[in-house]
Amino acid sequence: MKRVVLLLLSLSLFLGAQVHAALQSSHVSYEAEGVTLKGYLVYDDEFTGKRPGILVVHEWWGNGKYTRYRADMLARLGYVALAVDMYGDGKVVDHPDEASKFASQISQNFVLARARFVAAMNLLKAQAQTDPGKIAAIGYCMGGGVVLNMARAGLDLAGVVSFHGSLKPSVRAEPGTIRAKILVLNGAEDPFVTPAAIRRFEAEMLKAGARFRIVSYPGAWHSFTNPEANIYGEKFDLPLVYDREADLASWQEMQLFFKNIFK
Repeated sequence: MKRVVLLLLSLSLFLGAQVHAALQSSHVSYEAEGVTLKGYLVYDDEFTGKRPGILVVHEWWGNGKYTRYRADMLARLGYVALAVDMYGDGKVVDHPDEASKFASQISQNFVLARARFVAAMNLLKAQAQTDPGKIAAIGYCMGGGVVLNMARAGLDLAGVVSFHGSLKPSVRAEPGTIRAKILVLNGAEDPFVTPAAIRRFEAEMLKAGARFRIVSYPGAWHSFTNPEANIYGEKFDLPLVYDREADLASWQEMQLFFKNIFK
């Protein structure tokens, strides 16, 4: 009988710990220049004390479930993650024409993009769980271009990671202005990021004195990290292809990158 009681007590304590140690997430609203932005904030309460914060910038489809999925993954690694809304009012689209329209507004108006990104960064820094001196950002496709441009502009970021993101600058990097370390994770078969574009980016980064690294995955196409890429690719005849091997490898690269910049 004593043994049964001890077993039940142990099980109760275990289950209690399991219930307590969980992702704590919330949908948050914040503002930039009079526009309401809707993000997704998440952390894992298994970890204690202040920890680095990671901004997650969405693809051109908007701040939808994929961005939240990646934010959850970051939270499980011990970070505070905020999925950023770059479009305003939490807009999510499902057609390339709409996506192109909203993405162009961001890529062609750096002042707007910067204001919305900084508003999210300030919100993340203000969280009780976040170490405000340790902030980084990752971005996918359009979002990859966004985080690279924020690095170019000299924002106070420890590092940025671009997954199959645009390398075209919205703002030119000036020598000595880039504070963030930069990691570019690219599909070697991505028609949107050509070898010429990579060479131009490398030249720009070298001239600016940036600390950067580019990894290209053989056989990987655009949007290689998104498990739903093939659905969109087939539906709209776009070169979007999920690549599980490149997805896992690039996520591992990101983890090593963060360990290095936050050590």
